[in-house]
Amino acid sequence: MTATDPIVDNDRTWRPMTASVSGPTFTYGGKTWTAPAGSYKVSAFLESYTTGGDAAGDANRDGDTTDSWGVLYDAAAGTVRVDLNNNNDFGDDTPMKPYKDGFQVGYFGTDDPKTDIAERQPFVVEIRKDVVVDAAGTKADFVNIGVVESEHGTHVAGITAANSLFGGKMDGAAPGAKLVSSRACTWSGGCTNVALTEGMIDLVTKRGVDIVNMSIGGLPALNDGNNARAELYTRLIDEYGVQLVIAAGNSGPGANTIGDPALADKVISVGASVSKETWAANYGSVVEKKYAMMPFSSRGPREDGGFTPTLVAPGAAVNTIQTWMPGAPVAEAGYSLPAGYGMLQGTSMASPQAAGASALLISAAKQKKIELTPATLRTALTSTADHIKGVQAYEEGAGLMNIEDAWDAIRDGATSHAYTVKAPVDTAIDQFLKTPGFGTGLYDREGGLKAGQKKTYEVTITRTSGADKAIRHELHFENNAGGTFRVVGSDEVRLPLNKPVTVKVQAAPKSAGLKSAILEVDDPRTEGIDKQILNTVVVSAPLKYTFSAAGSVQRNSTRHYFVTVPEGAESLEVAMSGLKDKSQTRFVSIHPYGTPADPTSTINCYPNYANPANTCRPDLRSYADPQPGVWEIEVESRRTSPLLDNPYKLDVAVLGAAFDPETVTVPEAKVGTPATASWKVTNRFAALDGKLVGGPLGSAKATRPSIKQGETQTTTVEVPAGAKSLDVAIGKVSDTAADLDLAVYDATGKQVGSSADGDSEESVSLPSPAAGKYTVEVVGYSVPAGTTAYDYRDVFFAPALGGVTVDGAAPVKLGTGDSATFSGSVTAAAAAPEGREFFGRVQLVNARGTVAGVGSVKIEKVVP
Repeated sequence: MTATDPIVDNDRTWRPMTASVSGPTFTYGGKTWTAPAGSYKVSAFLESYTTGGDAAGDANRDGDTTDSWGVLYDAAAGTVRVDLNNNNDFGDDTPMKPYKDGFQVGYFGTDDPKTDIAERQPFVVEIRKDVVVDAAGTKADFVNIGVVESEHGTHVAGITAANSLFGGKMDGAAPGAKLVSSRACTWSGGCTNVALTEGMIDLVTKRGVDIVNMSIGGLPALNDGNNARAELYTRLIDEYGVQLVIAAGNSGPGANTIGDPALADKVISVGASVSKETWAANYGSVVEKKYAMMPFSSRGPREDGGFTPTLVAPGAAVNTIQTWMPGAPVAEAGYSLPAGYGMLQGTSMASPQAAGASALLISAAKQKKIELTPATLRTALTSTADHIKGVQAYEEGAGLMNIEDAWDAIRDGATSHAYTVKAPVDTAIDQFLKTPGFGTGLYDREGGLKAGQKKTYEVTITRTSGADKAIRHELHFENNAGGTFRVVGSDEVRLPLNKPVTVKVQAAPKSAGLKSAILEVDDPRTEGIDKQILNTVVVSAPLKYTFSAAGSVQRNSTRHYFVTVPEGAESLEVAMSGLKDKSQTRFVSIHPYGTPADPTSTINCYPNYANPANTCRPDLRSYADPQPGVWEIEVESRRTSPLLDNPYKLDVAVLGAAFDPETVTVPEAKVGTPATASWKVTNRFAALDGKLVGGPLGSAKATRPSIKQGETQTTTVEVPAGAKSLDVAIGKVSDTAADLDLAVYDATGKQVGSSADGDSEESVSLPSPAAGKYTVEVVGYSVPAGTTAYDYRDVFFAPALGGVTVDGAAPVKLGTGDSATFSGSVTAAAAAPEGREFFGRVQLVNARGTVAGVGSVKIEKVVP
C-alpha cells in the first residue's frame, strides 16, 4: 500500500478519479476509448511521474520516459483497469482489485525470458475513497498505481522475510513471514510526515501486523525524542501491542548522531554491526577485529542522554532488489550476482535483521501460548544482547542481539518494571530539553570534565509499576569504558512505587575522550534487566589556539578526538597529513549539536579514492563561525585502503582576526573612481603568517526574516553573465534548536545546490553560475519554538561590478594579540541593481588559505 497523501504530498502516482465516462465508447484526453458497458471514472498514469525513483521514469523499461496509460475506475465493483497495451480499449485489460483483496499484480512492459534481467516492472493498485480535495470539502476517489520507488525497500523486505533465495540456498531473517508493505517516500526524495504519522497509524491499527520495521530516518539537532511523532509511536506500541523497530541512522560514527524517528522511548532503535567474515565476503576487505560497528552507524546518546541505539544487528547483506535491475555486487570483492540481487549496507539493513528476528520470537511465543508484549520483547532482547569487544555503550546500546538467549529469557518469563529517570545533561542545547538541563540519561559533554578529575552526579530513579512497596534493586555498571563510572555508596537501592530515589554516580575518567557505561537497575527476582540507563561524559581538549594529534587507525575503524572551541573564532581549521602508501583515511568534523559538518557517506572526503562527485577536500577543511563548544573530530580508514594500519597526523586550529571597523561604509562613490578603505586588524587566536586577498565586488541582499515550523520561504536572485560565484547563507537563528534547510534552483527549476545537515547554519556556493534568475528556498524543517528569526544573505560576485584591491604580495604576520592597520581601495564599475547594495570584502588568510578574518566594504550610492 502507499501511505503518502494524495493531496498534501504531491505524489502523482495517486490519480484523482474525477472525470466521469460511460462505456462502450467515450472520449478522454483527446482520444476515443472503448470499455465494457457501465459507468466509470477515468484518468491517466504517466511513467514520468516516477522520474525520481530507481526506474528513472521508465516504467515499462523501453528506454524512454514518454509513455502513458489510461486508468479506468469502476467504483461500484471496486476495480481498476489499466490500458497496458495502449490500444485505447479497456475491454482486454484485467480488472484489478487492491492487492490485499486478491494479490493481483500487473506489469508495465514485456519480459524477455532470454535475458537475465526482467524487461518489465510490476505494479499493484490501491483505492482511497472520499478524499477531501479542497477547502470547500469536495471529495473524490483516488487510485494509486503502486510501483517500486527504490531498491532500498525491496532489499529491506528480503532481509526481513525472504524465503529460498538463490534457488533455496539462503533465507531472510524470518523466512515465510507475511509482509505488509507501506511506501512512505515520494518520487522527489524524502519521506513524508503524513506517511510517517497517518500512514503508521493505519499500518498498526488496520493491517493486522505484529511488528513494524522502519528503515527511515533523519538527524535533527535536538534529537531528544521529545516530539509529537515519538509520542505517537509510543502510544501505538502501548495501546496496540505492536513493536516498532527503526534504523538508528547513518550519520555516525560521531556521538549524539541518532536519527529521528528512532528516538522514541519504546521503539527498538538498531545500529549496524559487522563481522570480520562479512568484511571479507561482502566487501573483499581484510580486518583483524572479530566484530565491530559499521563506521557509518549512528551513535548515541540522545540529546537528553537517552539510551540509544537499543541494540545492534548485522548491517550489510546480499539480498533482493528489483528483478529488472542487474546484480549489484561490491566491485572490489570479486564476486558476481544475478539480476535482482544486490549488496547494500546501512542501519536500514540492520533494522530488518532485528525485526525479522523479533518476528521469530513472536511466532515462537504464539506457538507456545506465551504472551509476548512489546515491553517483554524489549526486555528479553536488551537483557541478553552480547557486548562487542572494544565497542562502547554509546555505540552499541545493549549490544549485538542474541536471539537464542532472548528466546530462553522469554520462556523463563522475562519481565521488568517500568521506571522514569531524571539525570543531569550538559550540552550546547540542553536548555531546549523538556526539562532544561535534565534528561533520561547522564550526558556531560560541555561541563569541562578533565582527565584525573572526579565528578559526582545525582541520578533520580522512580519505579512506576509493580507492587506498592519498596523493592530491592541491585546497581551495576556494564560496559564501563576505562572503569570510569562507579556508584557512590551502596550498590543496592530500595525503590518504592512512584517515589523518586536519588542515586549518586561518580565519573573519574583517566584519559581524554568520550567515556560511557550502562547503569543496570535490576530487581533480581525478575527475569531480565529491569532498567538500563546510559551514562556518557566527555573529556575534551581545550582548543585555546591549536591542537595536534598523531596516531594510526586500522582499515574500517575510527579514532575520535574532542576539542572545545572558544567563542569568537572566525574559523575552525582541521588539517590531515602524514598519510602513507595511498592510504584512504579521512577526517569528519561533528558540530557540538551532534550533526556532522562534513559528508559521512562512504564515498566522500577520502584521499586516494576516486569519486567524481566528491567536492570535499580530503586534507584540509575549515568551518566558518564555528559554534562554541565541544566539537568531535573522527579519523576513519576506508574499507578499500591498501594499508591495514593507517598512520596520520591531525592539526586543529582556531583562527580569528577582528577587522575594525567590521564594515567600512562608503556613502557615495563615482563609477570607475577608487575609494579608500582602511581597517585595524587584531589577531585574537592562533598566530598568523599569511596575506590579504581582495576580489570582485558583489551585489548583496541581507535580511533577517522569521520562519515558522513547516513554512517555505522563497527569494529570487537575478545573476548577471560573468559572475564568479553565487553565495547564499542562512544562520544565527533565534531558536538555536531549529533546523532550517536551504536549497537553490536555477531558471529551469532544477535544484543546483542544497544544504540540510541537521542545524540551521546552511550555505550554498555556486562557482561560475550561469546567467539567469535563481530561486532560493528556505524551509522551516523543525522549529521547536514555533517561529525563529534567522539571518539571510545572498551575494553574487562579478568583475563587471567592480572590485576591491589590496597589496596581496605583502606578507602578513600577526602573533596572538598583535594588531596592524591595512588599507585597500574599492572601485564600482556600474550602479547597483535595484533593491541591492554593492558589497566587497578583504580576507586575511593564513598560509593554508584558510580565512582568519574578513573586512567588508559597502557602497551606499554609486554616481556616474
